[in-house]
Amino acid sequence: MGWLNKKKESIDPDRLPDHVGIIMDGNGRWAQKRGLPRYAGHVAGAKVFKTIAYYARDIGLKNLTVYAFSTENWQRPEEEVSRIMKVLEEFIDDALNTFEKERVRIRFLGDMSAFSGVLLEKMERIVEATKDFSGLTLNIAMNYGGQHEIAYAAREAARLVQAGLLKPEDITPEVFGKMLYFDDCDSVDLVIRPSGEKRLSNFLLWQSAYAEFWYSDILWPDFKPEDLDQAIIDYQKRNRRFGGV
Repeated sequence: MGWLNKKKESIDPDRLPDHVGIIMDGNGRWAQKRGLPRYAGHVAGAKVFKTIAYYARDIGLKNLTVYAFSTENWQRPEEEVSRIMKVLEEFIDDALNTFEKERVRIRFLGDMSAFSGVLLEKMERIVEATKDFSGLTLNIAMNYGGQHEIAYAAREAARLVQAGLLKPEDITPEVFGKMLYFDDCDSVDLVIRPSGEKRLSNFLLWQSAYAEFWYSDILWPDFKPEDLDQAIIDYQKRNRRFGGV
C-alpha cells in the first residue's frame, strides 16, 4: 500500500476514532502566499481532500465529515464562490467515474436548496451510486451551518408536537438528534482544523459536544496523510471522560 509512513505505525488500529470531522481551512491564504488567485487554493485543496479521504478509508476510518462550504461562505466574492462550485462538480464527476473502485459512500450534509439543478442532479447521482458501500462514509458539508441544522431539527420537533405525534416532554437529546439532517450522523470523536485558527466556525455544533480537537498551523493544501496520522496519534493519547472522572 502506497500510504505507509513511519507515523502510521504508532496508530492503534483498535482505537481509531469512529467519526472524524475536518474543517478544510486555509485554501485562500495558501494561494495568496504564492501570488495566486484565491480559487487556485481551492483547486489545490480539492486534490488534498481527495487524497485524505481515500487515505482515511485505507487506514480504517468509518466516518469522515469535511467542511467544504458553509452557510456564511456565500458572502465571499462571486468569482470565488463560482470556482468552489466548479471544484465540487469536478470532484463529483471524478467520483462517478471511479466509485466502483474507490468504494466510498458519499453523502452531502446541509441545505441543498441553494444549489443549481445541474449540481443537485450530480449530487443525487453519486449519493445513489455509492449508497450501499460499507467502508468509509464521507459526509461533505455544503451550504452547511451547525446553527441552521439545529434550527431545522427544532422546526421538525415543533411540527411533530403540533401534529400530536410527539409530546414535548419526550424530546430527549437522543430523540432530537434523530431530527438533524442525518439521523445516523453520530457524535464526532475528533475535529481537525488546520490553518492556525482555533474555533468551530459553526461546524457540527450538536455532534461535537464531546469531541476532541486538534489544531495545526498547516494550511489545508499542505495537509498530508502523515498529518492525519499525527492527529489520530494525539487523539489516542487523550483520556476522554465525557464529564466523568
